Amino acid sequence: MKTIDLAYRTLYAELVQRSLDASFETDFSTAGNFVRVPVKGRDYWYFEETSPKKTRRYVGPAEDPEIAMRVAAFREIKDDLRSRRKLVSTLVRDAGLTASEPFTGDVIEALEKAGLFRLRAVLVGTVAFQTYAGYLGVRLPGAALQTGDADFAQFHSVSAEVEDSMPPVIDVLKAVDPTFREIPHRTDAGRTTQYENASRYRIEFLTPNRGSDERADHASPMPSLGGASAQPLRFLDFLIRDPVRTVLLHRSGVPVLVPSPERFAVHKLIVAARRERSAAAKREKDLHQAGLLVEALDTTRRQDDLALALAEAWERGDAWREALRKGLNLLKPDRLEMVQSVLGRALDEIGARLEGFPMRLA
Repeated sequence: MKTIDLAYRTLYAELVQRSLDASFETDFSTAGNFVRVPVKGRDYWYFEETSPKKTRRYVGPAEDPEIAMRVAAFREIKDDLRSRRKLVSTLVRDAGLTASEPFTGDVIEALEKAGLFRLRAVLVGTVAFQTYAGYLGVRLPGAALQTGDADFAQFHSVSAEVEDSMPPVIDVLKAVDPTFREIPHRTDAGRTTQYENASRYRIEFLTPNRGSDERADHASPMPSLGGASAQPLRFLDFLIRDPVRTVLLHRSGVPVLVPSPERFAVHKLIVAARRERSAAAKREKDLHQAGLLVEALDTTRRQDDLALALAEAWERGDAWREALRKGLNLLKPDRLEMVQSVLGRALDEIGARLEGFPMRLA
């Protein structure tokens, strides 16, 4: 796996910073002010406006250093749309990074501008995978980046506690494509977790299921998601904990929150193991993406992060261990050898001994 030149990695980091700065200015008018509000023992930033009426909008945790920095520098942020478009063009044309498929980019840009990521939703799935090439500074094969949908996840506790909401999701999507429609949930007909357009492009909202299995068949209402509910899924809390900020290469750059690449890789092994036989193509894609990220994390010397994520998942219990073992065994022999070698060396480096973990045979 090849890394991209340091100059391009620096450009990508600059694009991430400037895209987030620009979105901050778009979200918050200089006519308002940031206020620090204590909620259940923690401080959070809210944006307060008094005209035409007093309103408060959730911004994020006060301890988030990136948010605190932007609050402090708020009045210095300037719009540099044209310059950022040139950065995106350079990264795609010269660095060999993959641009987002245009329609997907338009959808995610519209949701970002509506406040989806400000409200701590996380982009997951293959579209999130697209961002890792720039984030890690490597070239990833284009075949692993193709998709016909976009998935987003949010903790229910976050959605319930921020006391803010984006505009109606269906309105945001219809502004991109008027053929988008709500798809009633299979067991809760009055709720919607999925949206689809005439071309069968699908948007889905997800949330972790850490309760009983009975919840898996019911849509969870999400107060901050503009009328959307979310489908509860097992193992999702591991994936979206401690997400990272990066940018989708579309137009002038779309700032997004995505899972950390090490959690994404481990989670893909688990997901692959739980796929039905009828979803063989999706399972192969899961395994392909997991293998690529393990290789990328090894190439970029981030093995420690990978080992820590694996150890966390392994220690969560028997169901997690069984899924990880099965996921590893589903890898093709050459990829299995590479993945086990990287994981074995990474675990040794952090001094972790995972009882029962299938280490690479000599």
